[in-house]
Amino acid sequence: MSLGDILEAAPDDRAAEPTDRIGARIDVVLAKVGDLLLRHRTAIHAVQWTMVAIYVTLIVVPVIVPLPGRLDHVWSHATLFAQFVFWGIWWPFVLVSMVLVGRVWCGLMCPEGALTELASRHGRAGAIPRIVTWAGWPFVAFASTTIYGQMISVYQYPAPVLVILGGSTVAAVGVGYLWGRDKRVWCRFLCPVNGVFRVLSKLAPVHFRVDGARWDAFRLTGAKPERINCAPMVALPTMRGNSHCHMCGRCSGFRGGSITLSRRSPNHEIVHVAGDRPDPWETALIVFGLMGIAVGAFHWSSSPWFIDAKQMVADGLADAGILWPLTVTPPWWILTHYPAQNDVLSLLDGALLVTYILATATVIGGVIAIGLVIASLIGGGWSSRRFHHYAQTLIPMAGTGVFLGLSALTVTLLKSDGIVMDWVEPLRIGLLAGASTWSAWLIWRVAGLYRRSVVARAATLVAMLPAIAISDTAWWLFFWGW
Repeated sequence: MSLGDILEAAPDDRAAEPTDRIGARIDVVLAKVGDLLLRHRTAIHAVQWTMVAIYVTLIVVPVIVPLPGRLDHVWSHATLFAQFVFWGIWWPFVLVSMVLVGRVWCGLMCPEGALTELASRHGRAGAIPRIVTWAGWPFVAFASTTIYGQMISVYQYPAPVLVILGGSTVAAVGVGYLWGRDKRVWCRFLCPVNGVFRVLSKLAPVHFRVDGARWDAFRLTGAKPERINCAPMVALPTMRGNSHCHMCGRCSGFRGGSITLSRRSPNHEIVHVAGDRPDPWETALIVFGLMGIAVGAFHWSSSPWFIDAKQMVADGLADAGILWPLTVTPPWWILTHYPAQNDVLSLLDGALLVTYILATATVIGGVIAIGLVIASLIGGGWSSRRFHHYAQTLIPMAGTGVFLGLSALTVTLLKSDGIVMDWVEPLRIGLLAGASTWSAWLIWRVAGLYRRSVVARAATLVAMLPAIAISDTAWWLFFWGW
């Protein structure tokens, strides 16, 4: 088969076709890995329940021990250790895994996923209400948990971790019990990080590929296909991407080998699939969530602008004789309240914190949205499809930013324990430069789908440069400017 035949036969999966011997061997190995996942469900269940035990230990034990003192270390205090594991290792590298291997975390290791599926297996099996399937939940859940987490200092204290993560887990079990039979309704529609995982997994170089021709050929044989349970409820015949697939391997080899774990270009889904399925809520998550709200959440505690705004408002209130916003301090589950640690937020602090995060999201998201509008217009007049497609090209920058923000806690904890990390700054610069270049390349590739002219593609890239620049500037301020 010639390369032309391959491209003509499978235009949507051209990156996965073996065009050389090495590629063919990789495809064989990947297919075998997928089959191993299918055959070793017992081992996978053991891994899942081990993760559940670790997860429960990490969120419960720190709550029942005293808060750490200044002389405590990561290796000597349960709270600091759990903090380091959760926010310094667990979450940053779960995000990395999405880019490297798709949603393997969701399918093979996630504690909430395992618990909600178990509850669904033995629950009421009710029909899923329409409100649960609302497309805006991933954005709303991410935004609300991010902002609330900052209000109660989830990265610093164990009780907020128990409230947010423990509350999320209880909700996952409750949703599983109420709706669906042996499914992951929570994971598909309501999980606060579902949207983040969906967008990042689009960059993964592996996926479970559906061979449409083989699927149809199997149907013509009249053979009865084996029954499989797709817990995240993916429409297997039309699955073209990684967004909803949990990479659990249950469908590997389905319908005579129609579904196999395969390789692809990391750019493939963004360039060739995302534009066919525009999703306004996903655009909001990328532009205003990951690149806006998340940045504001990491920024505010070290921002001189926040301090200046607080001083200005406090002076104005004091001059007017209105002191209660400065003196009223709500309980810890509303705003941070730890007097023994000299860490207490007043109503004014809380109001300005939320305002700062939302203002950051508005400014950064607004600049990015303007670039997306101009890029869409250059492509041949206004098109919401092009607008949302170009938003997808910013996923590398969005994901890298959140990873750098979370890993900043890792670095802070390790440095406080005397570990020298001179290599961190060059690595941060390299990651930001690499993500910016990747997004620029994706913009160039997507622009070529709408306008063949090199001039038009270059103009589109120029229109999107402010979006890249404002994101890089935000992280420059966080790491080096302030």
